[in-house]
Amino acid sequence: MEAITDGITVIETPNETEYYDVMKGSHRWEVKVHDHGNVALVDTMPRLAPVGQTADFAICQAARVSYGAGTKKVTEDTGLIRYLYRHQHTSPFEMIEFKFHCVMPIFIARQWIRHRTANVNEYSARYSVMPDKFYHPSVEDVRKQSTSNRQGGEDQMDTKTAQEFLDYLDQAEECYKTYNNLLDKGVSRELARIGLPVSVYTEWYWKIDLHNLFHFLRLRMDSHSQKEIRDYANAIFALIRPIVPVACEAFMDYAFESVKLTRLEIEAIRTGKPIQSTNKRETEEWIQKATLLNLTDHIPSKDQQQQEEKKQ
Repeated sequence: MEAITDGITVIETPNETEYYDVMKGSHRWEVKVHDHGNVALVDTMPRLAPVGQTADFAICQAARVSYGAGTKKVTEDTGLIRYLYRHQHTSPFEMIEFKFHCVMPIFIARQWIRHRTANVNEYSARYSVMPDKFYHPSVEDVRKQSTSNRQGGEDQMDTKTAQEFLDYLDQAEECYKTYNNLLDKGVSRELARIGLPVSVYTEWYWKIDLHNLFHFLRLRMDSHSQKEIRDYANAIFALIRPIVPVACEAFMDYAFESVKLTRLEIEAIRTGKPIQSTNKRETEEWIQKATLLNLTDHIPSKDQQQQEEKKQ
């Protein structure tokens, strides 16, 4: 069937396949994060999938265009998706996109925005008044500085020091009253905002394709990532998993829960000798992997480790 609009001929293709909405007719799937934050899935592409399939079908559709093959069985689609992910043929995963509405503290947003492969539009404190909402952890969530990771925290802080930290946050949040008073006196929003702490909440719309989203999740769901942004990453994964379950399973099997071995590590396994590296961090990473893989014979003794440290 053809329709002519503004001199352009539009060909309407008969719909021979029955489709359904992968978000089940909802305009928003939301997960609450912390006291004031949340992640909401507000749209996805494709929004419609053939009945009996998931949005994973779009990955196979894109992959098979290379050789003109028609629709395959769901079981064959699963095998293809796993093959594509296993061998890092990533472009078919870019055919799926997700749009999120995210509300988070600014200190998390600044880590998040480092992933530059998404489209972002953030709440503007030049145009609007910042909300009176701040991230305030519990005593149990206050962590000591890690001794092995300069950019992270680990074990729980003692209660007295943790309470001192929370009192410090209370003082920082008090500046909101001053911020509001200055706005009432006519100070511009673009200047008044600069005194607010990074614990204040912001929000944005964030659109990203599945390939780049998996890269984000692999880094931000990892135990080495800061717990607060890890909570958001886990929420995102929970939202997309029902829509692309096959791709998510491949991601878990071949990326997130896999172990990548370097040439030196493979050589250590092959020869049964300690890893041939003078880099302390590289050796420590190998020990972690060998322990995980139960390769106890390949873990250097403390004496061997001390000898290597002396060489360095």
